[in-house]
Amino acid sequence: MQGEHGAAIAGLPTYADVARAAERLAGAAHRTPVLTSRTADAMTGAKLFFKAENLQRAGAFKFRGAYNAISALPEAARTRGVITFSSGNHAQAIALASRLLGAPATIIMPEDAPAAKIAGTRGYGAEVVLYDRYGQDREALGRAIAEPRGLTLIPPFNHPDVIAGQGTLAQELIETAGPLDVLVVCLGGGGMLAGCALAAAELSPGCRVIGVEPETGNDGQRSFRDGRIVTIPVPRTIADGAQSTALGALTFGIIRERVSDIVTVTDAQLAETMRFFASRMKIVVEPTGCLAAAAVLHGQVDVRDKRVGVVISGGNVDLATFARLTAGTA
Repeated sequence: MQGEHGAAIAGLPTYADVARAAERLAGAAHRTPVLTSRTADAMTGAKLFFKAENLQRAGAFKFRGAYNAISALPEAARTRGVITFSSGNHAQAIALASRLLGAPATIIMPEDAPAAKIAGTRGYGAEVVLYDRYGQDREALGRAIAEPRGLTLIPPFNHPDVIAGQGTLAQELIETAGPLDVLVVCLGGGGMLAGCALAAAELSPGCRVIGVEPETGNDGQRSFRDGRIVTIPVPRTIADGAQSTALGALTFGIIRERVSDIVTVTDAQLAETMRFFASRMKIVVEPTGCLAAAAVLHGQVDVRDKRVGVVISGGNVDLATFARLTAGTA
């Protein structure tokens, strides 16, 4: 990656890593469709291109980074197994990628994670360990399990191969839609935003990259504006995939150099965007997956007269929750 004065920033992944990830993922990850909506274009005065990662394997973009990271491990490490912590989408992605690559997987998940995500993770064959996200330290729990068994930790976002894998979705989007003026990306821990920023800088120079967080979980926005990593308490939001408390050192290193801005949206705006996707575009999108679209559709990002990429990050949501939120009874 290049800094403001053109010097490479040591230790951070680059677009070359994204390109290598694309080679590893060829034939393993779905090349998800890029959707358009005349209604959304009319609402925003822009030409919008929605990258539908809700249709990715395991239901979210996370499969890209998980598969890339596990496939890059030495065979002995894969045989011993991997461990991670996740509220659901990274969990399912690691579970599926591990099954495909012959690596046993242990997943530490919050006990209040959506039931569909816990069931999906177990369904892919992973061992699930539940914890209290408001009272226990998941990283300490992970170390206690991993060290005696020799497991390799594949964290949800702060890992160079995870970041590079997530960047392949922006690579595909730009290859399909052409150059973009703006790319709007959902933001939790920053793996996808960082990877997409690397791809956009290489493939669509001049494209502004915008991250979007829940209003109650604006650690990334605060970090971006303060120039340092800010840690917050676990946020209360329907966007369960964006309940991270801080960016990682790797993700922040890229975001502070490559991202133009970070904005926030409310839970009410996320629910309204879920209803838009269901009623107008006929797709199921989870609350976290609506972050980028909610910012665009509710005017949090200036997109008028621009070509705009919008990431739909996932579609893993309990049907009861989906019905409640899309019915407007949240």
